[in-house]
Amino acid sequence: MNQPLVSVIIPTYKREQALVDSIRDVLKQDYPSFEVLVVDQTLDHDQEVESFLSNHHTQGKIKWYRVDWASLPKARNYGVSKAKGDIVIFIDDDVQLSENYISSHVKNYLDNEKIGAVAGRVLDRMKQFSAQTGEQGYSTAFKEHLDPEASDPGLAWYHLDFVYLIKPQKIITARGCNMSFRRDIFTKYDVWFDERFRGSAVREESDFCLRLRGTGYDIWYDPLAELVHLGEELGGCHDITTKSLSYQFAFYHNHFLMGLKNLTLSQQIRFYGKLFDCHVLGNPPCNKNGSLTKVISRGVFYFLGFLDALKTQLFGLFSSYHSFFTVD
Repeated sequence: MNQPLVSVIIPTYKREQALVDSIRDVLKQDYPSFEVLVVDQTLDHDQEVESFLSNHHTQGKIKWYRVDWASLPKARNYGVSKAKGDIVIFIDDDVQLSENYISSHVKNYLDNEKIGAVAGRVLDRMKQFSAQTGEQGYSTAFKEHLDPEASDPGLAWYHLDFVYLIKPQKIITARGCNMSFRRDIFTKYDVWFDERFRGSAVREESDFCLRLRGTGYDIWYDPLAELVHLGEELGGCHDITTKSLSYQFAFYHNHFLMGLKNLTLSQQIRFYGKLFDCHVLGNPPCNKNGSLTKVISRGVFYFLGFLDALKTQLFGLFSSYHSFFTVD
């Protein structure tokens, strides 16, 4: 694979200047062969942003696809269906990239044929300064190896570190704002993002990566393939506030759905227990408000989310069973 074509896919939803800045950073890349696909779920942009997207699409600098629905996993799948590259990179619509970002991802695929996915380092804006300088009491936070629990599908999600991990290594999943894959994972092995994951689609990339393991490919973490995730307060996943009922339902539904689909019973017990301890009781690393009212409220969503995910999974199994035994 000699300088393969790379497809950079940017799903976007109600983002304006941050989207423009992200696209500009992609277009400055030093890698010689790439395309940019913007899957736009925004119905109406500011005039300046609309003009930027339209002009760059007309000039062939980007491929701008406007859709009339909003779903992150569906946008990812749509982008892959339109992509031409041998490697697809997913980034969020509010990131900052260095000029060698694409090259850093691609190098891993050229070096090792067993690598099917690359998880890049993510410097969240609030942690960027401390992670780069080691100041403000974070100098001891850098690590070369993840905790052993990070390889346990039942506990990994609370021990993965995409900020302070500084040594390349095999890991269990990628983070959605900075991840890449060989395209044949989709086209040859028929592994796609599950569009039943709702709302902000939390855990949809985790579900995908757990299923990717069935292809025999490894997921490789490379700290040099880094970006800054801005975490803009408006647009994207933040358009659904964490206080809204729909967000809470989707959050727990998605966690339980991932568990029901991919984990053994013992792994599920560990996962659901940690989910309750962290997100309901509010213990570290979540550190949520521990008032009785808040705990009860989150507990209700936890229970309802499980029932909702069970319904989703059972309906999917029934549909598969019905399709198998239905003769046209």
